[in-house]
Amino acid sequence: MDYIVRSFYFLTVFLIFSTFRGPGMQPVESANILAIETIAGKSHWNFFRSVLRSLTDKGHHVTVFTPMTEGNRENYTEIDTSGDLPKKCGIGLTDMMKVFGDPIKTLWLGPGIARSYCDIIHGNERLKDILEGFVHTDFDVVLIEPVWLDCMSYVAAKLNLPMIYLVPQSMVTFLEYSYLGHVPNPASVSNFMADHGVPKTFVQRLANTALLSYSLLTFSCFEFLLKYREPKPYDVSRPVQPSVMFVNSHYITEASRPFLSNFVSVGGIHLNAVQNIPNDILEFIENSPHGVIYFTFGSVVSMSTLPDHIQNAFKEALAQVPLRVLWKYEGEMKDKPINVMTSKWFPQRDILMHPNVKLFISHGGISGVYEAVDAGVPVLGFPLFYDQPRNIDNLVEAGMGISMDLLTLQKDELLTNILELINNEKYMENAKIVSDRFKDRPMSPAESVVYWTEYVIRHKGAPHLKSHALDLTWYQYFLLDVIFVILILISFVIFITYKLFKTIYYYFLKYSQTIKPKLE
Repeated sequence: MDYIVRSFYFLTVFLIFSTFRGPGMQPVESANILAIETIAGKSHWNFFRSVLRSLTDKGHHVTVFTPMTEGNRENYTEIDTSGDLPKKCGIGLTDMMKVFGDPIKTLWLGPGIARSYCDIIHGNERLKDILEGFVHTDFDVVLIEPVWLDCMSYVAAKLNLPMIYLVPQSMVTFLEYSYLGHVPNPASVSNFMADHGVPKTFVQRLANTALLSYSLLTFSCFEFLLKYREPKPYDVSRPVQPSVMFVNSHYITEASRPFLSNFVSVGGIHLNAVQNIPNDILEFIENSPHGVIYFTFGSVVSMSTLPDHIQNAFKEALAQVPLRVLWKYEGEMKDKPINVMTSKWFPQRDILMHPNVKLFISHGGISGVYEAVDAGVPVLGFPLFYDQPRNIDNLVEAGMGISMDLLTLQKDELLTNILELINNEKYMENAKIVSDRFKDRPMSPAESVVYWTEYVIRHKGAPHLKSHALDLTWYQYFLLDVIFVILILISFVIFITYKLFKTIYYYFLKYSQTIKPKLE
């Protein structure tokens, strides 16, 4: 009898709670999500797919336009765009550095490249059918990786849906104003393409300010010219700002800085559970008494395209270390050192988590950075372009890495730095400290993605999260109108003061001249 009474009591409480719970708190049972991947890059897709996986695992259905197909599964439908978007994989070092090695050149070429991507994506017939209503859809939200020009928000505007941006690297500082209505302070926040993690000197602050100003001006001018010289259908609608942004960042791997409410850091979301390492690789690792070095420059740059003198410097230096080396290398390597194993592919995440791995030689791609941080492995960085210099410098600031210039590489310096990272325990100790801090979170990245996606749907786009700065013009945001009025007032006060003193001066001068004759 007592059991029945307690059951009735709890049922009553539950019904009362359900009755008075606000409509905004209703759970999102199964959302219908449209996702669009705009860049055919492996690192981009690793982040994008991980966000989508967290949503499908929670029971939401995702329809995704992607150039990196994996096959349909439960709650997941792909639309193949691999025939449209150019893939960024296995590019020669020389070709890559010519285009992206110089930040100024990259920023100059960026808008044109972004515009071509906009044309490709909006030229997809399946997407056109969805946008024009020829295909019945019932989407709740759209997830998009933005390109450097605002053309993707047209999808959200056309479908009248809230939009979430997925940014696969740390925040692109010079686009922060158009996305969030906030301009990062160049005195404390390094530009996305700067070569330093934190601007510490006057020269760095000056260069950082100049780079931010140049990038803002370049993109504003290019966007204006492209829209009015060659207007496209996606230029017609008013830009829609994202309700939320999922950004592949974390305050442990980059300097702490202010962010708005709708900025959600999900750095490391691609870190899957560790899998078994293939037997031949595992045997190579475990039979190395002094440990192992893992060496890769990622999927974009082909290692075999490195100039011979650079390859030889690596071979000669690595041949002299007591550790074995796993070197991601395409094709056959000439004069391969006896302590080196090469392959065009290695299970990077699983290898770095092995306790026998003592050093990671990397170009500084953000995915590899998080894998090294999660594993607590020191890094010898050779940043090449884009955000890589900044990524590596953040590891240097954390005391778990050393940065080198690949194009001026010398064998002796390389060997010295490798031995320093291996033999000096402070790098491994700092790497473990950073790893512990990185893992200490109130909510996993996957849980954050699910929560905030459902939050945006529950609250009809969550407009309350967006900054009111988005309603201001650029001169209002920078307080130029206020400064102008203040200068006018100051000028007016100075003018009145000047006139007053001038009047007083002439009055006393005239008075003294009238008094003087009387005294005589």
